[in-house]
Parts: sequence; structure tokens; C-alpha cells
Amino acid sequence: MSNFTHTTFYIGVTNNIIRRVNEHKTDLIEGFTKKYHLHELIYYENVESIEEAIKREKQLKNWHRPWKINLIKTINPDFKDLYSTII
Repeated sequence: MSNFTHTTFYIGVTNNIIRRVNEHKTDLIEGFTKKYHLHELIYYENVESIEEAIKREKQLKNWHRPWKINLIKTINPDFKDLYSTII
């Protein structure tokens, strides 16, 4: 998730991406994404298991910002909100 200026990124895991993105977009959950207005889904990955998801989340959270930006650009070079592509 990111904000419209793409200055802040949030990385997380979920078993229901549509529900979770909607929660972020509508600020239903208190915390980091609400504080920084992170309402745009700009990148996501599907994995087979929760263990794999958590491992990938930890890996990405340790990446430097330029690495994250390059990864996002591989599937979303214009940083468009991808929410409409998953609903």
C-alpha cells in the first residue's frame, strides 16, 4: 500500500486481499496505514502458504527503498492503484 505521492510504503500479509485493501482505503483500522493515508494498492504477490507470505514480508521489509521501487516498477511502472484489477 502507498499514498498518492508514493512517499510511504506499507507491506503486510493477508488471507483476503480485497477485504484488507478495502479496510485500508476506508481507514477502518487504526495504525500506520491510516496515519499516513496509505490507500493505494501499488504492488502485491500471491503465495501458496502463510509461512511463505510471512517470509516474503520480512524479506521485503528489510529491503532498501530503491529495491522496493524497482520491484514495484516490474509490474506497475506508473504506480497506479491496482485495486480495480483484483475485485
